[in-house]
Amino acid sequence: MIDRLVATGIDTALACRVLRVSRSGYYAWKSRPISERSRVDAELTGTIVRIHQDSRTSYGARRVHAELRLGLQIRCGKKRVARLMRLVGIAGISHRRKRGKPRPLLAPHEDLVRRKFVADAPNKLWVTDITEHPTKTGKVYCAAVVDVFSRRVVGWAIADHIRAELVVDALDMARWRRKPEPGTVVHSDRGSQYTSWVFGHRLRQAGLLGSMGRVASSVDNGLMESFWSTMQRELLDQRVWQSRDELGQAIFEWIEAWYNPRRRHSGIGDVSPLEFEDTHHAALAA
Repeated sequence: MIDRLVATGIDTALACRVLRVSRSGYYAWKSRPISERSRVDAELTGTIVRIHQDSRTSYGARRVHAELRLGLQIRCGKKRVARLMRLVGIAGISHRRKRGKPRPLLAPHEDLVRRKFVADAPNKLWVTDITEHPTKTGKVYCAAVVDVFSRRVVGWAIADHIRAELVVDALDMARWRRKPEPGTVVHSDRGSQYTSWVFGHRLRQAGLLGSMGRVASSVDNGLMESFWSTMQRELLDQRVWQSRDELGQAIFEWIEAWYNPRRRHSGIGDVSPLEFEDTHHAALAA
């Protein structure tokens, strides 16, 4: 079993710790049968390591356990997963967030959400916001639109500026992808981009309802704050980005190839946004 663990990239010393044998007795141990518990632990650890690597090292014990249980139908306890992860020295990316925001202006829309980020179907409630991150060639600004029902990113845009066109582009992508019926609520903070005439005009053109939280209150747009926090710790803070183009490509790949189709989300039963929506549509069609 040590050989199998080493083959997955685990250091020999760590593999010995998992199987509770001394490193000096490694070769002697190879010739003796190990306990059934240790054998199963070794196999499970190899699977855990692969899941952790597939998650871009972002998954902690809770999401690794969810992937084992829901994705691979492997039954084991969450504490056991956490113990094996500690033994091989792997962990999820811890929560950390630091973002600057533009100064908010007076709101042209009332708060229709009031911190109740709940929707019973797609395209009932969207939330939107902007984040920024530095590179060696300048800052990258990203606007995103998230469907509260499934937590899916339905629209996003990247630019080297923070003008109103940035949030309009993200909204236009969401409209093109989802084709929402009139009455969809679009909730934001009071940043100048969202209080601009051009953004309000886009909402009115599509029959969408604008909604805004209070000044300087991040909890009034808490779901978007949570999304940015996830992207910050799992992608943005993982390295020093050499250029705007490099970071822009990474954001595209993270959203479209990882977050929407694959990343398990605790708020929707530990499935990905796309899987959650597919299940919803299948239930309606049944």
